[in-house]
Amino acid sequence: MKNDPQLDDLRVFCLVTRRSSFVAAAEELGASPAFVSKRLRILEETLGVKLLHRSTRRVAITEDGERVYRWAQRILADVDHLVDEVSEISQNPRGLIRISSSFGFGRHHVAPALSTLAERYPQLEIRFDVFDKLVDLAAEGIDLDIRIGNEIAPQLIARKLATNRRILCAAPSYLARRGVPKSLEELASHDCLPIKERDHPFGLWRLAGPVGDETVKVTGPLSSNHGEIVHQWALAGHGIMLRSLWDVGRELEDGKLIQVLPDYRQEADIWAVYPARLSSSAKLRVCVEFFEQYFGEGRF
Repeated sequence: MKNDPQLDDLRVFCLVTRRSSFVAAAEELGASPAFVSKRLRILEETLGVKLLHRSTRRVAITEDGERVYRWAQRILADVDHLVDEVSEISQNPRGLIRISSSFGFGRHHVAPALSTLAERYPQLEIRFDVFDKLVDLAAEGIDLDIRIGNEIAPQLIARKLATNRRILCAAPSYLARRGVPKSLEELASHDCLPIKERDHPFGLWRLAGPVGDETVKVTGPLSSNHGEIVHQWALAGHGIMLRSLWDVGRELEDGKLIQVLPDYRQEADIWAVYPARLSSSAKLRVCVEFFEQYFGEGRF
């Protein structure tokens, strides 16, 4: 080889490999597909091997590409750890960190927190994505997911940030029209507002109550995959919803929503979830500790 491969080209190659798409990789980098293609071509010429099979529909890695991909991941991880160690000594973490969350919680709580984080650590480059479903952190290259819900895959590492639970509630207008349910079984005859959002099983509410965990199947004329839409419908009097206290606490205090069946709840704490140990990354450790302090200040 005349020249050693550039680290940035290795990063582009790893991203294209993970996403199996030049276009998706370009979007994530904020560059053009032509730029991505050019950097991959330069890397192939530098290494003297073909890394990817390209077609109009998909990108597939070659056998040589798989070997390069394994080495590139190790090299880039070592470089990141080197930067982290130096940053940790100076107590000034820097570099890119990718953070994700759900739509509603991400918009209303994580985004304002990140504004404070960016002010505190100006050399951090923060990429924040919101999803309506659980994501494969490793496959998507996500360093940290701020997640609601207590079901966390065993291969992931998690730290609890705050206590939270989901409760049943509805607008006074709905309860005045349809009556207040007196038992879990009565929900079957009520208009409920199911949500298909991240870890919510659609139309199936698992609740902890006086006799332990119970499951109830609910239906209604309105349903959505977006919690904020269901929230709006509930305020308009369209039915009963299962929603987190972080989302409805103020409206419960104002009387715009009323809790029903208060003996039932769904534990759904707020967690920092990440695929690597905090000791492996100073910037990840700083971010997790920041969120732990931020959400531990009685915000909910």
